[in-house]
Amino acid sequence: MGIFDKAKDLLNEHNDKVDQGIDKAADLIDQKTGGQHSSQIDQAAEQAKKAMDDNRTQPPA
Repeated sequence: MGIFDKAKDLLNEHNDKVDQGIDKAADLIDQKTGGQHSSQIDQAAEQAKKAMDDNRTQPPA
């Protein structure tokens, strides 16, 4: 089992925490930019969550 397989296993085990981390990062970035780019930040956070979901559902190679 390689490091990437271990990372995918951790993602599967802690997917709720990964999503929370993405949300917290997005909120912090939004706060630091004064809310000027809220819609772009929200879109990026959703794309990151989707990418994580896609990686979670792919079977190991």
